[in-house]
Amino acid sequence: MKVRLEKVKGTRDLLPEEMAKRRWVFERIREVFERYNFHEVLTPTFEYTKLFQLRSGEEVVEQLYAFDDKGGRNLSLRPDMTSSVARLYVNQFQNAPKPIKWYYMANMFRYEEPQSGRYREFWQAGVELLGSDKVEADAEVIALFVESYLAVGLEDFTVNIGDRVLLDEFARMLGVEDDVGLMRLIDKKDKMSREDFIGALKEFGLNDEGVEKVLSLIEIKGIPGEVLPKAEELFTSGEAKDEIARLYELVDLLDAYGVSKWVRIDLGIARGFDYYTSIVFEAIAPNDLGIGSIGGGGRYDNLIEVFGGKPTPATGFAIGIERLIPILERKGLLPEVKLRPDVYVIPIGGDREVKKAAIEIVQGLREAMVGADIELTGRKLRKALDYAGRLGVPYVVLIGKKDLEAGRITLRDMKTGEQRNIEKERAVEEILGILGV
Repeated sequence: MKVRLEKVKGTRDLLPEEMAKRRWVFERIREVFERYNFHEVLTPTFEYTKLFQLRSGEEVVEQLYAFDDKGGRNLSLRPDMTSSVARLYVNQFQNAPKPIKWYYMANMFRYEEPQSGRYREFWQAGVELLGSDKVEADAEVIALFVESYLAVGLEDFTVNIGDRVLLDEFARMLGVEDDVGLMRLIDKKDKMSREDFIGALKEFGLNDEGVEKVLSLIEIKGIPGEVLPKAEELFTSGEAKDEIARLYELVDLLDAYGVSKWVRIDLGIARGFDYYTSIVFEAIAPNDLGIGSIGGGGRYDNLIEVFGGKPTPATGFAIGIERLIPILERKGLLPEVKLRPDVYVIPIGGDREVKKAAIEIVQGLREAMVGADIELTGRKLRKALDYAGRLGVPYVVLIGKKDLEAGRITLRDMKTGEQRNIEKERAVEEILGILGV
């Protein structure tokens, strides 16, 4: 009895056309990362589960693909790269010159319910900048974040910037002991109706006055020059004022980078990870696909210590490729994919010398960096031409025994049907000329 095996829930088979589009996106983003002098790293696909528990607590295991290996070690497929990069830094690079600027493009795994733009296996492109606590580092990373989206043609988006220091101060102002719980609730506000959000706040223990203050806080969003003065009115402690001053400087530096057009302040952003310590940000692109944030990041100055390292400030971001590509596709920003060779070589008949001559021609074209293919299934000429036509190949090379004896090949223009005889020894050179290579 034959068994039909399906792909695992939350995963996808990516076909050649989809892979070509993804490769284009990755290449554009990689070019920007490297212009900013970030260098690529890749960590193991799985880590000790303890790494993620140290970062986010025991309950995080429910969101992981965690398992015991044959040696009894408890491991997990990575849910993100920041933890792995931090572990790599602690293991080998604590005494390296700072700042360290790394980037990655890799697949991640989380046991979540699949939905639009969310899968259990997904890809991210991101950066980590370790070793600077200066606002200049935040500005560098956010400017790169903006330019990464611009590099793939996306212009209709905003990068919304919040601050965990101000949110923590806000929790203290409300007298909330579980500030992390409040942050998580605020972070989910856009996924809830206003009524449900208010109800959740009350269940959290806030009275009507506290609920109104939270609603006022999350309305502090918009153009920095209009929003930050409101923040100054709301927050009065010295630490909060210092953080607002940092935001003012950040906005000023982002203007120097030329990316302030895409920047907004949104003090209701908490980001889902507990390890953020200061400035946080996320990118939103309007769409009708039900996709929210298409990437985000922030400063995490305490994580290295959590993993046993020396105190090391850090900041970074991750771009969600599974969320970005559908939006680019909907907006018509992805290039047309050409899944065909420029030239298709057909040896006619089964003569060995004909086959060798065909291979010499196809290899000559390939060495000249031309996409070329050769008939490999032994089709008759008519079927081989039909196949080339279905592929959309512009030119076909025909070579038979009589052609070879006469020292020539036939080049067929598949669009016009025109055929011409070319000397075999000059075939590659003439075809390159016709292709404009």
